Amino acid sequence: MPGATYSSAGVDLELYREGMSRLPAHMRRTQCPRVMSPEGGFAALFQLDFKGLFSRGYEDPLLVSCTDGVGTKLKLAVTAGIHHTVGIDLVAMSVNDALCTGAEPLFFLDYVALSHDDPDLLEQIVRGIADACVECECALVGGETAILPEMYHGGDYDLAGFCVGVVERKRLVDGRQIQPGDIAIGIASSGFHSNGYSLVRKAVLEMGGLTCDDRVASLGNARVADILLEPTRLYAKPVKSVLRHYRVKQVVHGIAHITGGGLVENLARIVPQHVQVLLERGAWTVPPVFGWVQDLGRIDAGEMERVFNMGIGMVLVVAPHFAESIQTQLADLGFENFKIGVVHAATPDTKRVILR
Repeated sequence: MPGATYSSAGVDLELYREGMSRLPAHMRRTQCPRVMSPEGGFAALFQLDFKGLFSRGYEDPLLVSCTDGVGTKLKLAVTAGIHHTVGIDLVAMSVNDALCTGAEPLFFLDYVALSHDDPDLLEQIVRGIADACVECECALVGGETAILPEMYHGGDYDLAGFCVGVVERKRLVDGRQIQPGDIAIGIASSGFHSNGYSLVRKAVLEMGGLTCDDRVASLGNARVADILLEPTRLYAKPVKSVLRHYRVKQVVHGIAHITGGGLVENLARIVPQHVQVLLERGAWTVPPVFGWVQDLGRIDAGEMERVFNMGIGMVLVVAPHFAESIQTQLADLGFENFKIGVVHAATPDTKRVILR
């Protein structure tokens, strides 16, 4: 009987090295002169204060860190054989969270766990990660690829992402400045983003009896896979643009990324006790993809609002005098947005957010 090898245990080092060799090119296109680490090192180095052509000097910087995954949306990616888009999702989930503090995303790291070595699959994922990092101006500085044949089976895999950003203490956005009269501006989502996919899959694949290759006439005859794997929208450009434009006057008082838990639960996370945000259901148009899933799964309207973003992916709570100009700025950048609510005075025992 031959002796055991790593390959016989499920890990092919030659394939692993091939996969690793494809990644540096994708990482390099995300990087800037502030990335100081040589390729192949044990840790990534990033220069916070960069003295150069595009100098960034900080007075009192706070580091901001976020981590997240993509959840069971990955099951759809595996079934459809489409993996680039979930790489975008991975970056969006953490970078969008970091933006809620007013931070500039600096760098990103990823963790990819696979059931077996697959260079093509790995490259698709990292290409998506790199594409998103380029759009967010966030350097992809490293990651870990784990081959875990006894923990994952078939084509299953899992992803985790980690973002580090920076914000000046005096420009920190944490919701404490939200006050009566402020306006809640909702920026449109691209669909379900990366939340609630256990319910989505149950409604569409199980109860609706559809497959990833089926087409949906009511949604432009698009394939189910393309509809459901639409990547999470990246909000770095519009949010950073608004924050830069109002660098002197801090008119953005709160930012909420609308993820699992829906609009009410996520917005409530940043609303202080002395105020209440009243949101109007009719203030924005809910994209038809939500109604399609709701009908297939016979999902209660309240359950939809508790689980999904319902077409609003990010909310800015802003000073009323500047709301209209901020909406125009967002629209000029190509981001559809809506005035979805107003802040009112309240007592500590009232709900922070009401959707009516």
